[in-house]
Amino acid sequence: MNQAIIDKIESEQFRKDAPSFQVGDTVRVHTKVVEGDKERIQIFTGVCMGRRGRGLNATFTVRRISYGEGVERVFPLHSPRVDKIEVERQGAVRRAKLTYLRGRIGKGAVAVKEKSRGTKVEVPTT
Repeated sequence: MNQAIIDKIESEQFRKDAPSFQVGDTVRVHTKVVEGDKERIQIFTGVCMGRRGRGLNATFTVRRISYGEGVERVFPLHSPRVDKIEVERQGAVRRAKLTYLRGRIGKGAVAVKEKSRGTKVEVPTT
């Protein structure tokens, strides 16, 4: 009984336009920032390092290099403060969490191999 009520309340708060993005994708997160009585949109662009949680508690971590320093932010996926999430480019990674990016500097800190969209290459068998 109680779980049914909780599920009904949670279903009303889910993001309707939840984008499908994976770990390794470069994303642009548009967040609403309140300054006094004004509200504006601020964009945080970076590589998605990991996702965790499920349902309303789902979060994702985005990392970028700002003035030579690594900056990571954790965003709730279904938060009303997150206006929208755009996928700039898709990355091909073989890990669920990209914590190894923290130890890298320069171009290697943001270089994630881009997912190829070409056709399959078949190797002839002899």
